[in-house]
Amino acid sequence: MSKKKSLWEILVPANSNDGIEYSIEHHKAWDDRVRGISGGLTILKSAKGQWLDPDGKLFLDKMIPVIIYCTEPEIDEIIQLTIDHYDQKAVMAYQVSSYIKLVHRKS
Repeated sequence: MSKKKSLWEILVPANSNDGIEYSIEHHKAWDDRVRGISGGLTILKSAKGQWLDPDGKLFLDKMIPVIIYCTEPEIDEIIQLTIDHYDQKAVMAYQVSSYIKLVHRKS
């Protein structure tokens, strides 16, 4: 497995499968765990998601896009964490770019 970092986006649910909104504390616990894996994250404004499960049932979800700079094994760990933490049937993440420039200020 490559240790090369890429920019990834993962869609985090705002509500449970029963439609109950997750608390800020619940989200912050996930944020803390993700920071521990990747070192950081960027949380974007929520969006409306729609998807069909394998049985054809329509789900309407409020999603929170989160951008993370990490390796592929790290995003795999974050995906599984998200499935478990939010009790989800599926979680989507996708690579935004593998061409990243991270420039640190020179002293």
